[in-house]
Amino acid sequence: MAHSHYENFPVASRLMPAHLRPHVAAIYAFARIADDYADEPGRAVGERLHLLDQWRARLHDDRAPQDVFLAVHDTVTRFDLPLSLLDDLLSAFTQDVTTARYATWADVLDYCRRSANPVGRLVLRLSGYRDDALDRASDAVCTALQLTNFWQDLAIDWSRGRLYVPEEAWRPHAAEPSVLDGGRMTAAWAAAMRDCGERTRALFADGRAVCDGVSGRLRYELRATWLGGTRMLERLERSGFDVFTARPRLGAADAIVIAWGTALWRATPPSRTHS
Repeated sequence: MAHSHYENFPVASRLMPAHLRPHVAAIYAFARIADDYADEPGRAVGERLHLLDQWRARLHDDRAPQDVFLAVHDTVTRFDLPLSLLDDLLSAFTQDVTTARYATWADVLDYCRRSANPVGRLVLRLSGYRDDALDRASDAVCTALQLTNFWQDLAIDWSRGRLYVPEEAWRPHAAEPSVLDGGRMTAAWAAAMRDCGERTRALFADGRAVCDGVSGRLRYELRATWLGGTRMLERLERSGFDVFTARPRLGAADAIVIAWGTALWRATPPSRTHS
């Protein structure tokens, strides 16, 4: 998963159990290389699509795997991982080559379903969890993390010709995309981004329960991930989503706050519909 789009995701951190780190790293390497095929400068569209097609073919060919696929196939076999989750990642990377704009929230969320949600489900599977409720909560958090990365990288993505803010989010505020060429956050775009932030915050809230539904070190990993994502969203909100003046990042001071919040975490109250 490229750093630009997956900055807030856990990647084999020290909070993950040691025996799982090589397997998370294998999946990361598989996805990172594929994402480079989609995004690395200097390649034509046809070449990018060809490389991604070859990468997909190697994923499904378990005869004498080489390089990163030795580790990937071992991980898939050992943990009985659905190849469909890895296929979804490749589908999203391919879409990054062919699609630069999105008309509706449904379109953006479908992209997140394939670009982000598989990450959470793979981590759950590696940790031994196969539970529909956990999957749904994980999907909400992963989508929220992906959207937060989109808002964080609005200026960068626009410079590359991409816009993940759907038209139905900016059109009601008359926030024309061409204005972004000026490299500043206008009042209209700030209003559109506030709406995007509210939707993202609701997804974080919807998925918070996944942090309480797992045990062991994974629980702390997910808490830290959730807190890091919401903290980044708060930073974007405080700045009025002005990522043209400065792209917000989390630093050492934030890590201390996140660690403290992880230790003092309060479990998500049960849903009233299930009480």
